[in-house]
Amino acid sequence: MRYRDLSGKEIVDVRQGARLGVLGQTDLEIDPVSGKIKSFLVPSYKWFGMKKEGEEVRIYWKDIKKIGDDMIIIDPPDH
Repeated sequence: MRYRDLSGKEIVDVRQGARLGVLGQTDLEIDPVSGKIKSFLVPSYKWFGMKKEGEEVRIYWKDIKKIGDDMIIIDPPDH
């Protein structure tokens, strides 16, 4: 699967039953040794003009349970 195939999919947290955002304007954290994706860094936007507010949401690759046609289901551990 290519990154562009993931772009535009909605991220849903199965534990909270909450939408976390859309994978698009996302940074990747890459393991420098293996070259594998460790996590996605999804910005938390609140639109007041074009201003970005809030912290980014880190989604670990290991927490992704299913990648569907329209969404990515994650099941992060309880914190």
